[in-house]
Amino acid sequence: MTVLVGYLAGKSSRAPLQLAVAAARTLKTSLTVATIVPKPWAFPSPAKVDGEFAAWADQVAADSGREAQRELEALGVPVEVQYLSHAHRSVSGGMIEVANEVGAELLVLGSSSNGQLGQVVLGSSADRLLHSSPIPVLIAPRGYRNPRGGILTRITCGYPGTPEAVDLVRRVEAIAQRLEIPMRVAVFAVLGRTMYPPEVSLHAEEAVLTEWEKQAAETLAQLRTDGVVGEDVLLQVVSGHDWGEALDDAEWEDGEILALGTSPRVGIAQVFLGTRGSKIMRVSPVPVLVLPG
Repeated sequence: MTVLVGYLAGKSSRAPLQLAVAAARTLKTSLTVATIVPKPWAFPSPAKVDGEFAAWADQVAADSGREAQRELEALGVPVEVQYLSHAHRSVSGGMIEVANEVGAELLVLGSSSNGQLGQVVLGSSADRLLHSSPIPVLIAPRGYRNPRGGILTRITCGYPGTPEAVDLVRRVEAIAQRLEIPMRVAVFAVLGRTMYPPEVSLHAEEAVLTEWEKQAAETLAQLRTDGVVGEDVLLQVVSGHDWGEALDDAEWEDGEILALGTSPRVGIAQVFLGTRGSKIMRVSPVPVLVLPG
């Protein structure tokens, strides 16, 4: 088993590499750095284009490996690393093939450079990977840096409180045990700012939010009563008037990750976030782990 991360010289940031190292160290496993290069056409060219293309692809792969190696050596962490290149028509398809070939148990992605620092924003390739990956995907916020101590420290399960999400909690607990880190289950109670007309008082809105918090706490307590989680798992209700406010108030630890559930698609195990998960991911201040449906 290994942790897989993609890297392309001059295009990739340090954030996914740093997160991948922390994940590999926590899992006590190796790291695989993959560069996906364009696949040449199946029909040979009468000119020397094919040879030039192959030479260019080899150079891209070599440059990417050297650049990634320099970044990892600068971190000075004892992780076994292998560098490889793979030709494919698309980055997402190539990464999936590599994940299958190397037996990856985790795929680490970075955020788009179009996002703000500290924000999880998916680019086009990452978005396609998120919708097709058969293994968990861990996404680094833009500008993410290796946590103090160099390992992951806690995993929080974003629990919507629905019956079908109980299995998500069980799966995240198994991951927490695999990582050998503490677990927290959090329900984010959000009251939309424009949910009520102006004539409804602020006290009424606060009363609704208080009732939601009470129900959420009861739902969390039921997880313990039913034996879904143990006594060592922290249960917490975090509220706010929007997703950003709720997640900001969740008191995240350095080295923490947030795990979200997905929606199944046509019976195939794939990563596919629902509307709620997508909103939470966009405002998460920590890396987001998305599990296949």
